[in-house]
Amino acid sequence: MADDVPPLDLLELLPAGWRTVLTPHLDPARTAELGAFVAGEYATQTVFPPVEDLFSAYRLCAPEDCRVLILGQDPYHKAGQAHGLSFSVRDGVSVPPSLRNVFKELGEDVGVPKPTSGNLSGWAAQGVLLLNAVLTVRQAKPGSHANSGWEEFTDATIKALDAMSSRVVFLLWGGYARKKRDLVTNPQHVVLEAGHPSPMNPRGFLGSRPFSATDKALADAGLPPIDWARSAG
Repeated sequence: MADDVPPLDLLELLPAGWRTVLTPHLDPARTAELGAFVAGEYATQTVFPPVEDLFSAYRLCAPEDCRVLILGQDPYHKAGQAHGLSFSVRDGVSVPPSLRNVFKELGEDVGVPKPTSGNLSGWAAQGVLLLNAVLTVRQAKPGSHANSGWEEFTDATIKALDAMSSRVVFLLWGGYARKKRDLVTNPQHVVLEAGHPSPMNPRGFLGSRPFSATDKALADAGLPPIDWARSAG
């Protein structure tokens, strides 16, 4: 990293509500180190998502509105794909293979026709936090920002949601996400695990019926279901 690159103040970039609930779960020194690392990467590498989309998931889903967390691994690493929401791509961008499998399961599970767009911001607007365990990645280098400090940041997010008084359904897809299961300790919440939807993982996701299971868990807590057909916001 270039020494003259000012660090990003990650907490300052967060919406105020998230800043309030995350701060008690974050180590200030580690968060500052992460901000310096991320700033250096944006300054010297091609990094996704664009910095203005870094916290899109948090912007579109306030903590008090969150009913569901869908946790991915790290952002898409090809140009034009990642926009700050796990598994989602902007309108007009070809639907990536993992999201195609999500849409296939969506149709088989709850009968939603294949969406014409891969933009999932309509889910976010209903209280679905579309989060990756690692929030940035270098172009064409999947996993390149793993173990840089983002894991502590997203762990803090899960801990903050675990402390919520209303039920949250945690959808953990793939081995990376499933490592987070032990962070959910409040018995009112529900954890639903499955394999990653990537086509390279031929078993463990398709047939897991996560969408109907989520709606049942919400209904059991007196909460409305998600309109899964409302993908693009």
